[in-house]
Amino acid sequence: MSKKKVLIITYYWPPAGGPGVQRWLKFVKYLTEFNIEPIVYIPENPNYPLIDESLMDEVSEDLTILKQPIKEPYKLAGLFSKKASNTISKGIISEAKKQSFIEKMMLYIRGNFFIPDARKSWVKPSVAYLSKYISEHNIDTIITTGPPHSLHLIGLQLKEKIGVKWLADFRDPWTTIGYHKQLRLTKSAQQKHKILEKKVLRTADQIIVTSSVTKKEFKNITTKPIEVITNGYDYESVGKVELDSKFSMAHIGSLLSKRNPETLWQVLSDLIKTNKDFAKDFQLNFVGAVSEDALRSVENQNLSDYVNKVGYVSHNQSIVFQKKSQILLLIEIDSEDTKCIIPGKLFEYMVSNRPIIALGPKGSDVENIIKETNTGNYFYYDDFESLKTTILTHYKAYKNNTLQSHAIGLQKYSRKSLTASLSKLI
Repeated sequence: MSKKKVLIITYYWPPAGGPGVQRWLKFVKYLTEFNIEPIVYIPENPNYPLIDESLMDEVSEDLTILKQPIKEPYKLAGLFSKKASNTISKGIISEAKKQSFIEKMMLYIRGNFFIPDARKSWVKPSVAYLSKYISEHNIDTIITTGPPHSLHLIGLQLKEKIGVKWLADFRDPWTTIGYHKQLRLTKSAQQKHKILEKKVLRTADQIIVTSSVTKKEFKNITTKPIEVITNGYDYESVGKVELDSKFSMAHIGSLLSKRNPETLWQVLSDLIKTNKDFAKDFQLNFVGAVSEDALRSVENQNLSDYVNKVGYVSHNQSIVFQKKSQILLLIEIDSEDTKCIIPGKLFEYMVSNRPIIALGPKGSDVENIIKETNTGNYFYYDDFESLKTTILTHYKAYKNNTLQSHAIGLQKYSRKSLTASLSKLI
């Protein structure tokens, strides 16, 4: 039986680093086991904010990869301010009152002149190139994944032009994502986003989302079938990892300006002041980009001496940090808009055998998953006492060499199980 061909249109692909690349890199890795031949279409000269060469090892030599040039406005923006351009492309946006004139201007231009996003100029040439390729190679199914959501416009136009079966995968929501409000959008720009979002959701044959909250939101816009396929974990070979001798808490990934739980910093400061042993043993590891606002809050609580700023590391190294840290921190912005955000690292955290301490909004998908899998504790931003009690309990277990997590029911979140769900839709 010949394999079914599927064309995957994605912006993020190795050597891109960061969370955006993992989902489709892993799906592509396992699709062949379900009698599906993936073909991947990516930009030839992208401007990735993070690079991780180690991910190239996961790309099969047999995989067909198509590339076309892309015009990247972030390169031009870098001429005005390299720093502002870099942080905005990484999704780190300062609080409005702390933004420089250049940052305000760049956000206004990005939000109002590049709709839906800064990769919109890739749509037209991609449609021209792919419509020919799809016809010549008998491909009957395409998948677009966003953000950047402009890639869904490639799917939309291919659907309208050649009638190909189209699955639109939303790793994040579109108009309700947190940073959308920070783009200084005019009313007409907001309206354009909503019109495009509605058109994509009502034209695609199948919608895929990563959380049940997003599914609920999209059901108000479209009657098309919506499937939740979360992100997941893979079996990563990193060898034997020794646990930290310190009572280490690690936050792995970007700590954005609003991803800044004052309660946690106050609890840690309080424990350091009142418990000499805790003060001697404690270390806070930041692995990834950290906003100035978060660093300032940590400093205000006199925690700077306990902070180890590791910076961005490769995916393999981040797995090592997950396995060696005593506790893993998962911090989400405390807002209605972030209830649907399930960071990819949550699933890697869950199989690390380390307890998770998560902070975020009430009623989030992350809260439900952590409870269901028994992989840690979830707190709201005002849970001072219960957060303090849990950290102390973990500290006592650390002193007794008994600190670990007791996970249940993780198998359904393995990348292979998730690819099985995807293969049924294809």
